[in-house]
Amino acid sequence: MNRTIRSIAAALFTAGLALTASHTFAADSDPTSGIHAGDVLIRLRAISIMPQVRTSDTLSALNVDVNNAIVPELDFTYMIRDNIGVELILATSRHQLTSSLGNLGGVNVLPPTLLLQYHFNHQGKIRPYVGAGVNYTYFYNDGLHAGDQQISVKRSSFGPALQAGVDVQLTKAVFANVDVKKVWMKTDASMNGVSLGTLHIDPWIVGLGIGTKF
Repeated sequence: MNRTIRSIAAALFTAGLALTASHTFAADSDPTSGIHAGDVLIRLRAISIMPQVRTSDTLSALNVDVNNAIVPELDFTYMIRDNIGVELILATSRHQLTSSLGNLGGVNVLPPTLLLQYHFNHQGKIRPYVGAGVNYTYFYNDGLHAGDQQISVKRSSFGPALQAGVDVQLTKAVFANVDVKKVWMKTDASMNGVSLGTLHIDPWIVGLGIGTKF
């Protein structure tokens, strides 16, 4: 799965370079086409969150894992230049944790992410982009336990994020979107004040949706 998603991200990046270098998808003659400095883009996606779990210490011995989730995602992009935008991504998801002891319970994850993007072929109908930035992850509404013992987790973390995607104009006001992100997030777990180790979630996030601009 990791290899497949990396291939998708690499293909999107390569497509962006190819489109920029060629005239196959030339800019529309209509000056209102494409995207330009000052535009605000809003996208609504359905995203699949696929954790790539790594653990340390006791969590490794317990073979702790985190399940996938499919949730909606809303993002806002402000174009500070014709080719450069800043995107804020908003979504929340709930994940179940399992181990060799059985189900450990669930936890909600809120990871607002801020990305600086470069948009290729900004005046065309097919507009690939790449982005890099940072996410702040907040863990909440958790009911984690091992038997009758409560497991506590660190509430927040910061980590990097990478992104590749493409917008395809469908009408003057609406475009389709495909997006792939890699987000690094983690939390420390403990039980009765004793550290159990670090849980790295580090998901791949694949999204499909629609958007509009103002």
